[in-house]
Amino acid sequence: MSEEKVAIYISKELYEKAKKYVEESEGEFKSVDDLVEFVLKEVLSEEVKEEVFTKEEEEKIKERLRALGYI
Repeated sequence: MSEEKVAIYISKELYEKAKKYVEESEGEFKSVDDLVEFVLKEVLSEEVKEEVFTKEEEEKIKERLRALGYI
């Protein structure tokens, strides 16, 4: 089953850089579309990740902030 696609517009200069990258990627990407989709998935998945600290890390951070006079 194929996902529905939509058009995205980028500058010609950026497209040419992406095209060159695809050509030099030794088959890692089939097209500029594949590269753009990969990059967007990577960026958006990183955005979702939430930084979680252990109790020890949280205490160290609080100690540093106290030492600096912030809390």
